[in-house]
Amino acid sequence: MRTAVRAWLAHLDVERGASANTLASYRRDLARYTAYLAASGVTRPEAVTEAHVTGFLAALRTGDADHGPLAASSAARTLVAVRGFHRFLALEGDTTEDPAAGVPPPSSPSHLPKAIAVEEVERLLDAASAGDTPAALRDRALLEVLYGAGARISEAVGLDVDDIDLDEGVVRLFGKGGKERLVPLGSYARGALTAYLVRARPAFAAKGKGTPAVFLNQRGGRLTRQGAWGVVQAAADRAGLGDRVSPHTLRHSFATHLLDGGADVRVVQELLGHASVTTTQIYTLVTVQRLREVYAQSHPRAR
Repeated sequence: MRTAVRAWLAHLDVERGASANTLASYRRDLARYTAYLAASGVTRPEAVTEAHVTGFLAALRTGDADHGPLAASSAARTLVAVRGFHRFLALEGDTTEDPAAGVPPPSSPSHLPKAIAVEEVERLLDAASAGDTPAALRDRALLEVLYGAGARISEAVGLDVDDIDLDEGVVRLFGKGGKERLVPLGSYARGALTAYLVRARPAFAAKGKGTPAVFLNQRGGRLTRQGAWGVVQAAADRAGLGDRVSPHTLRHSFATHLLDGGADVRVVQELLGHASVTTTQIYTLVTVQRLREVYAQSHPRAR
């Protein structure tokens, strides 16, 4: 079983270009899956049945002595790894059947993306640039990229200096699966990046070993996702927004505010790097909900 898992992960890495984060997540999911199968006496892929996959899914939801119960969304994500693994083995001819093909993921309640108002974004950005220190300039530039380009946190911290063209006003982002896209940068983001690159980044870089990363930590190395998360959370606390804001909140707000301003959903799809417009269309629900709220508060016959 372990050999089969390694083969699938190698396929994802080499043939599909999966990101390091995706591979690490799938590796953890399949380690738990193979441990469950081993406890059931199953050590070879061809011995797995649909009942085993269904039993594993039930075990994810109920938990065990070593793991707490998973929410439907987390269990569904783990099942994605299991289904991809068995589909690969069937296509490669290592097994004659795909035991996971008929196992549906657990349904979870749908949640609209959490966007904050434009005024709250401005408060957050102002809070990130408290003072004129190198760290303050970096933090402001980071948040401007997260909101101004709709970047995922992994895309922002993965930026290299050559990925930014301030003259043209564009940034090159590498999304899931290494998919590349160009996103325009507004004047605020360009100004914040210019101030950081000229006045702050050299001070950070002098402490490091010459990394090409745009956003650096106090030791001169690339800022980590955890470090960027801390930057956002600290700014949110100072802005009085508390736990309402995460790096992904800024991406949600980017999309929602574009649609509120009349942007075409397919343009927003390209800017976000979504493979399907269906993924982007959930943001239109946010704007409809906001329209209803404004109508209910303002129209004399709304109640």
